[in-house]
Amino acid sequence: MKVVQIKEAGQRDACLARLCAEVYGQKAGLTPLVVFTGTRSVLFKQEVARLLAGVDKAGKPQALALLVLDETGEGMTLTHACELEPNGAKQRLISELTLKAPLRVEVDSAEQEAFYQACGIKRWFNGADQKRIGLSVRHPAGSQEELAATVALDEALILRRFKHDAKAFESAKQDFLNGLNQFPASLNA
Repeated sequence: MKVVQIKEAGQRDACLARLCAEVYGQKAGLTPLVVFTGTRSVLFKQEVARLLAGVDKAGKPQALALLVLDETGEGMTLTHACELEPNGAKQRLISELTLKAPLRVEVDSAEQEAFYQACGIKRWFNGADQKRIGLSVRHPAGSQEELAATVALDEALILRRFKHDAKAFESAKQDFLNGLNQFPASLNA
C-alpha cells in the first residue's frame, strides 16, 4: 500500500464526501454534510487539514483518513478514517501514518484503543469524558498537559447557516452528492 495526500480539489472533495458517507452512514442526519461542508470551506481553506488515501499498486483507493492540525501546528489528530475494501487497508494506512506523522487519536472504547495499539500508537493518556488519547512516537507532547487542542469546526454555526440559507444548504448538498458520484477509481501520486 502506498500513502497519497489528495491535493487536487475535485478528487479531494470526492474522497471527503465518500469518507463522510462511510464514517457516518445513511442514518446520521445532516452530520456527514456538515462535516463535509465545514472541512471544505474552513479546514482545507485554512490549510489545517490533510486528506490521505492508502492506494493499491493501480492507485485504487483502499482506505481514507482525515488529519487535522492542533492549534500549535505541531501535532495532527486523526479525526476520521474508513476502509473502502474489507482487506485491512485502514489499519495499514493508519500504521503508515503512525510512523510518519505526529499523530493523535481519541477513543472511547477498549476495542478502539486495541485497534490503534495494533497500528503502532503506544503512548496513552486519560482524557476528558471517559476518552483515551493515544500518541504516536513522533508526537512532540510528553504528557497530556502538553497537548494542544485540535482545530475544530463550529458545527452548530454550519447548521444555523443551512437552516437560514436554503440556497447554501442546497449548494452544499449538491456538492456532497457530486463528490459521491465522482469518487475516483484511481488516485495519481
